[in-house]
Amino acid sequence: MKRFVFWALAAAGCAAATSAVAGATTPTGFYVPKPDKGALAQVSDLLSRQDKADAALIRAMTSESHAVWFTGGTPAEVQRQVNETVNAARGQHSVPVLVAYDVPFRDCGQYSAGGALDTEGYLAWIDGLARGIGSSEAVVLLEPDGLGIIPYNTDINGNAEWCRPDLSGSGLTPQTANEARYTQIRGAVARLEQQPNVSVYLDGTHSAWLGVGDIAQRLVEAGVADAQGFFLNVSNYQFTQNSVQYGTWISECIASGDYAGCPNQYWNGGPDGTMIADLLGAWTGVALSNYGVWSDTASDPALNTSGIDARFSTPGTTHFVIDTSRNGLGPWRATGSYPDPQDWCNPPGRGLGLRPTADTGNELVDAYLWAKVPGESDGSCNRGISGSTTDPEWDALVDPAAGAWFPQQALELARLASPALQP
Repeated sequence: MKRFVFWALAAAGCAAATSAVAGATTPTGFYVPKPDKGALAQVSDLLSRQDKADAALIRAMTSESHAVWFTGGTPAEVQRQVNETVNAARGQHSVPVLVAYDVPFRDCGQYSAGGALDTEGYLAWIDGLARGIGSSEAVVLLEPDGLGIIPYNTDINGNAEWCRPDLSGSGLTPQTANEARYTQIRGAVARLEQQPNVSVYLDGTHSAWLGVGDIAQRLVEAGVADAQGFFLNVSNYQFTQNSVQYGTWISECIASGDYAGCPNQYWNGGPDGTMIADLLGAWTGVALSNYGVWSDTASDPALNTSGIDARFSTPGTTHFVIDTSRNGLGPWRATGSYPDPQDWCNPPGRGLGLRPTADTGNELVDAYLWAKVPGESDGSCNRGISGSTTDPEWDALVDPAAGAWFPQQALELARLASPALQP
């Protein structure tokens, strides 16, 4: 497996590429794209009101490296766009992080709905993306939610999942639509891995979503053995330490091959002698809570991982990366009563997380990345309130569409960054 990108960056001890280094022969960090036009407008507005401190925070946030998303267009168009990006990264002596987000039935009709019309069209689009990269170095995060939300899927426990799109006119049946998703991801991995300097990662969801065995099985079926690994927490807010633990369990589960038998975060009981057993009694346990940091020494049983750790015996070898763009304060717990809190959609009171780096100190964690662009909206959230187009958590604003700049949230993320931004 190709580890060139992360070997070079970790060896340099770099956090982000903020400027080109004259004469550099190896990458100095991850690529810093130009700021969103909305961010530039926000800085201008803040300066016009003499708010220099907040303007400096937005500038500092947008000066960090983050991913560039590719979400559609023709194969020729995405080839040109990607080529422009990798050329700009080369000018910075940096490595771009590219998000490929065009799979058929993308987001199953939710806020980021869209995608290619069929498998043939999708793989042609991926071919264009690969051609755009050429021989350049790049990290590709392949289809966020692509394995978490699969049409007509049944999970590892036999439960039918909610994504059941209208297949009229597609020529697909529920079974073939389900099978197509794996064909698409495997085909994309095979094509992208033909490029000599590309590291491809697949969707590993996040620690508050799929159980360990469920996502491990999906990753294996999708071809993770032929990729560099998987990614976690894209566009979400789970604590970094919890993501590291979750990813480690997934890696160990993949290595074990016994996906249905793998322990997971929804029951942390373990054998006699573990801390969780000492606290609660042998072979008893609880689901882990997302609202605190997990460890094997936590006194709170809902945060203690020792029972789960004790039940894994096969070391993991599959690597992963984690999106830390907005998880500095962890996930949001709704204080109001809503039909659907949509805790993943523009939650208030969140902050930027760890800065992008390949120097993680963990042999399985290749990098912390900013995959989601901080300041860009998750969608026009309404907290599940029927007939409403406004977001009660943001003073009844109409949240910007997914991917559009959200000034209020951007400023909050910058102000509440953990660790703090250094303007």
